Formats: sequence, C-alpha cells, structure tokens
Amino acid sequence: MKIFISILTFALFAVSCEKRAPWAEELAKKDKYAEAITKLSQAKTEEDRFCALNAAETEAYNAGKKDEAGRYAAEQAGLLPKYRKNWNYGNAVHDINSVLGRIALSEGRTEDAKKFLLKSADSDGSPQMNSFGPNMILAKELLEKGEREAVLQYFKKCSRFWKGSHGELGEWTKQVEAGQTPDFGANLLY
Repeated sequence: MKIFISILTFALFAVSCEKRAPWAEELAKKDKYAEAITKLSQAKTEEDRFCALNAAETEAYNAGKKDEAGRYAAEQAGLLPKYRKNWNYGNAVHDINSVLGRIALSEGRTEDAKKFLLKSADSDGSPQMNSFGPNMILAKELLEKGEREAVLQYFKKCSRFWKGSHGELGEWTKQVEAGQTPDFGANLLY
C-alpha cells in the first residue's frame, strides 16, 4: 500500500503545472474567501469591519460570488465618510471601485467599468498603495477588452500617490501606448 501511495504521489507531482493550476487556483480562491469571511465575522467594532470588508468584497468576487461582493462593496462605500481619516481609506476607495468595476465588466457594462477604474484612484492612496502601488486586476481586464485610454488615465491618476513606483508606471505606460499588456506581477495579487 505504501508503494502505491508513493507512486500516486509521484504521479501527481509529475503532472505539468498547467494541468494542476486550475484546481489548485480554485482551491486557493476558496481558501482566501473563507479566510476573508472569517475575519469579517470576527470584527469587533465597526471600524474593524470597515477594514475587513476590503478582503471580503475582493475574495467574494474572486470566488464567483458577485452579488455578495457587490453587497460588501456597497456596505463599505456607506462607511467611507465615517472613516475618511482611517489608514485604510485609500485601500477601501480602490477596492470598492475595483470590485464594482469587475462586476460591471463581467456583465458587459464596459463604460461603467472604465468609470469605476478611474474612481478607484480617487484618493490620496494608503500606506500600502503609496509604497507598492494598487492592485491592477481591473486595469488588466480592461486592457484585455482593448480599453487602453482608460488604463493610461488610471496610471496617471495613480502617479499622484504611488511615489515609490520604481519606474513601473512609466514602463507600463510605454507598453500600453505600444499596444502591449504589461506583466503587472505582484500588483495582480494584492
């Protein structure tokens, strides 16, 4: 029996990454969603909930729960005026609009998605975005639909707060102007 398990384990690892990626990716999405919802349910104060909603709305969307993601984004948007001075405010503005933009794009409402992309950069940033930049998933999805001008406008707006860009925005701008889709790297992960 141990030999069979060893052979099976070896065979599973021998399968190419492309064949493993879909199920592994789905499992990771479900894990992140469960973790985000757990943290949201454990929020002790309204301010804690305000901060936990970022991950809840994003991971709900990533897990295919668009309606739930939209509800979380709407809830967080309702809390924005109250937490304007909170360190998470810029992240919230970005995440709310990114999620709503992705929902709009998935429903074929490209013009709305472009508006949400631009609104996502309507803040002074945050400690995270000022250092590492914002998540670029909506920008990437719009580029895949050929919406280069909106993405270029978005990059320009992001340059107001993303001072630690190390040249990424400039390089990405050149690539988009040349008709290419940049490799956004880690900016697709957070």
